[in-house]
Amino acid sequence: MTPFRSVLYVPGDKPRAIEKARTLGADAVILDLEDAVAPEHKAAARENVREALRSPWPVPVLVRVNGVGTPWEHEDREAALLAGVDGLVLPKVEDAQTVTELHLRVPLWAMIETPLGVLAAPRIAAAPGVAGLIAGANDLARALRTRPDPERGPLLHALSAVVLAARAYGRVPLDAVYNDVRDPEGFARECAQGRALGFAGKTVIHPGQVGAANTAYGVSEEDAREASALLAAWDEARAQGRSVATFRGALIETMHALEARETLAAWTPADGRGAP
Repeated sequence: MTPFRSVLYVPGDKPRAIEKARTLGADAVILDLEDAVAPEHKAAARENVREALRSPWPVPVLVRVNGVGTPWEHEDREAALLAGVDGLVLPKVEDAQTVTELHLRVPLWAMIETPLGVLAAPRIAAAPGVAGLIAGANDLARALRTRPDPERGPLLHALSAVVLAARAYGRVPLDAVYNDVRDPEGFARECAQGRALGFAGKTVIHPGQVGAANTAYGVSEEDAREASALLAAWDEARAQGRSVATFRGALIETMHALEARETLAAWTPADGRGAP
């Protein structure tokens, strides 16, 4: 399964930044034609995206198009689809009908960034062609009239709703961006919170955030070693005909073994060796 630990937004009107994004180690890249691009630069950004997609990328490339009802929506979608993009990111999705009526030929990533979007998240996630849900905390906070909170307390219900809907239908949930690129400690805390909530990865807006997101949402050698030890205990119990086992004083059963196998499958050892 393709990891989405870090998904880097790159403004479509910045061709040098687009080229640099190929080398930054993000699991995926979103070439942005929407909020990051002023109206007078939309056409040039669209051409930059076309040009960038003419050569292969080492990671999946998505394009965030301008939303339904905007003057640029049709040209954005047509340009991205003809260029062979790996998926489209659609902002401010508020109902499943919007998704199904587009009849896209590529996976769609729906941004959930309004109260209506949160309430409709299960139906949006269930819509055919949806690959994932992306939380948009900035717009959501504004719409909810919340006060700034480094712990994102006012948004936790909405963020969990996005994760719940995505996981219920086998979609990828991605956490929102962290705005202060000068605060690596705060970014790390928010990554840890997002992973604890169940997100699969984080959208990022600066190259310096990529590595931290990869670490936070990745599998460490310690994680892999623990998973391997748990599986050894489980396999021994099953060989003896038992349906449950004890590992480090705790009862484990089939679901714990499955989780451990998923952890090992996602682990990339630094030295290329197999399981620890």
